[in-house]
Amino acid sequence: MSPDGLALIGPLALAEIEAAGWTPDSIGGLTLGADPISYAISYASASTERPLRAFTVRKEAKAHGTGKLVEGPFREGDRVVVIEDVITSGGSALRAATAIRNAGGSVLGMLALVDREEGGRETLEQAGYAVRALARASDILPLVAGH
Repeated sequence: MSPDGLALIGPLALAEIEAAGWTPDSIGGLTLGADPISYAISYASASTERPLRAFTVRKEAKAHGTGKLVEGPFREGDRVVVIEDVITSGGSALRAATAIRNAGGSVLGMLALVDREEGGRETLEQAGYAVRALARASDILPLVAGH
């Protein structure tokens, strides 16, 4: 959530979405992990030909207000990239994808900041989703161990 992190992650993630060939209308995932990443990507896309709207998927609907799971500028019919901070089991991304589909969106793929390489990517791929990650745990751990 630091300014430096947001400034770095937004453009990198936007480039990864483009490299995947995905053309989403909006991006988002399960709160709280996906929120800052989604907002950083949305901000990075503001000056492009295809600005992306960012939304949040609640863990459960609030009893008051709209009662929706998907909050923000998401629109029925949106093509979406599900955003994750880390993929571990894949459960959070699957919950977000279900909420998005139930709200009338379609999931183009899933993008994580880090794939922890603990089976989540395979779970998501077996469920039919394309998955991309900016880094893998095995990319990061040697850097951490060296410090």
